[in-house]
Amino acid sequence: MPKTIFLVDDDPTQRRLMQAVCERAGYFVKQAGGGEEALDMLRSDKGASIDLMMLDLVMPNVDGMEVLAELKTLKPELPVIMLTAQGGVETVVKAMQAGAVDFFVKPASPERVTVGIANALNVKNLRTEVSRLKRKDKGEMTFTDVVGTSPAFRQCLKLAERAAASTIPILITGESGVGKEMIARAIQGSSDRTSAPFVTVNCGAIPENLVESILFGHEKGAFTGATGKHIGKFQEADGGTLFLDEVGELPLETQVKLLRALQEGEVDPVGSKRPVKVDVRVISATNRDLSEAVQDGTFREDLFYRLNVFPVEVPPLRQRREDIPDLINHFISRYNAEEGRDVRGVRNEVMDVLVAQDWPGNVRQLENTIYRAVVLCEDAWLSASDFPTMASAFEDAGVFAGPPTVGADQGSVTIEGPTEVLSSASVASATIGSSTSSEGIEVYDNHGHLRSLQQIERDLIAAAIEMYRGQMSEVARRLGIGRSTLYRKVQEQGIEIKRTG
Repeated sequence: MPKTIFLVDDDPTQRRLMQAVCERAGYFVKQAGGGEEALDMLRSDKGASIDLMMLDLVMPNVDGMEVLAELKTLKPELPVIMLTAQGGVETVVKAMQAGAVDFFVKPASPERVTVGIANALNVKNLRTEVSRLKRKDKGEMTFTDVVGTSPAFRQCLKLAERAAASTIPILITGESGVGKEMIARAIQGSSDRTSAPFVTVNCGAIPENLVESILFGHEKGAFTGATGKHIGKFQEADGGTLFLDEVGELPLETQVKLLRALQEGEVDPVGSKRPVKVDVRVISATNRDLSEAVQDGTFREDLFYRLNVFPVEVPPLRQRREDIPDLINHFISRYNAEEGRDVRGVRNEVMDVLVAQDWPGNVRQLENTIYRAVVLCEDAWLSASDFPTMASAFEDAGVFAGPPTVGADQGSVTIEGPTEVLSSASVASATIGSSTSSEGIEVYDNHGHLRSLQQIERDLIAAAIEMYRGQMSEVARRLGIGRSTLYRKVQEQGIEIKRTG
């Protein structure tokens, strides 16, 4: 989904000009005519979708510096670009010290604006990724770090949140790649063991003759090659959480020791004469059906009941397709930061194909696919050509690699003309090519003045919905915008959808 820019300026002409530049670059735009209105929007639910603010410095009542001061407590991570007609050094320094990431002197060229926005968003991506890695390293990741709002996934998270409030043993089940470790980390970060060690063990990747040593530790000389003492994963996790991934792969001999460690709260290092007490919360995970493994005799029944006290099942990605766009945008932001790229999103027709896939490798497969596409991308938006391994899927959907047209898909204004300063007349001309459309959409009001772009756009969308009988795919195609953009504009402008056939 394209990023949302919040324009705050008391001059409506300047807002229209800047909106045209932003929408041409493929961004969504929200507006406010003053500092008070801007702060009210940021405090509301609408403020959650804002990715960057462009803030006028001089405004009546509440000016830009006052808004910046409020942002320190309200939305400290929101990047702000200051706008002013006066670009004195002292003014610039004061705004940057207050938290602005860039400064435009009006009128700024479209190229300067788009480059400044891209740089500010990249800085935000980098800060977000650094913060996420720090929380992961410290064991402080919470459920707010987990991406997904679909009903099936929210039910899973609700169970996990309830489990986090206690020390009950948890068994996380689900297909490979669904994000079981992420859920385990969120449980740890939301429990009273936050900031304590979080130690992961992939039980399926440990050589069978080393499992006991790695889990429980060993003494020096306990076996050939044991040249020193090793404390083991249980003791590493003392006071925190031990995550046993693919626990169903443990050998039967090790399962006996694991059961004792869970029941007694102590481990027996190989070669040790006495047990060692440990305070560890164990969260286990598996992509196998352990109840079948119990029947087959490959997993101990008593250990199964000990681990499966509170089961949490993570649904596969194909059962929560609503989460795919958010996951894609999350991965784009991450790899923009890691790779120094400036990919703004995915073309609408490409997103439709990605959402329709089954993704047998789940979130891990999706992440790797987006990573490769970001590296391959040579445009601002991911297109079909950036997914070479999915060429047949795009061909089946009628989507072919070609010249990118995302600027038109994502916004409602296409502008050609001078690059230094855009006039309001050029914006109106670019939006509606003549004074009145064939459907009678008026460009001028009763006093002979130009109507606002929002008013004209609303009438055009309403006329298109009526003409094409509420068939939104056809309406979006005829208007030259994506369906997600169309639905957003319909919702924002309160347009009624009537399907008549």
